[in-house]
Amino acid sequence: LCIADYFLPHTAEQRDVVAFQIVTISEQAAAESRRLFENHAYQDYFFWHGFSVSLAEALAEFWHQQIRRELNIHQHDAKDLKKILAGHYQGARYSFGYPACPQLSDQSKLFQLLKPEEIGVKLTEEFQLVPEQSTSALIVHHPQASYFKI
Repeated sequence: LCIADYFLPHTAEQRDVVAFQIVTISEQAAAESRRLFENHAYQDYFFWHGFSVSLAEALAEFWHQQIRRELNIHQHDAKDLKKILAGHYQGARYSFGYPACPQLSDQSKLFQLLKPEEIGVKLTEEFQLVPEQSTSALIVHHPQASYFKI
């Protein structure tokens, strides 16, 4: 499998679409994590860090749901929240650096396209998102798109 398999060929008469996203909870969340850690409030740090990272993922899922609505494919979403969180909807969201999109350096292409500096997200030399409570994705709408490993 290849993510490109989920799109029409460039020679097709009909145009296809793709969505990209970068979301963040903000530098303030990262600053609070640092403050808690530096003050040796480790339990609070672990709880806050876990919460803020999960919140970033929830925000990404929220915007993915909005994209499915805009593409009018949301009617294929599962009705049960647990199934939604397990990916029971049409399409898939792929993030760079994970098995289906292993080339983390492709983050730089996404940055050129979306300009996430405007919402306070930066890219490190190792292509990591800063603040850590951020996530990015390539969103595919194809009915057979699913997560896979290469």
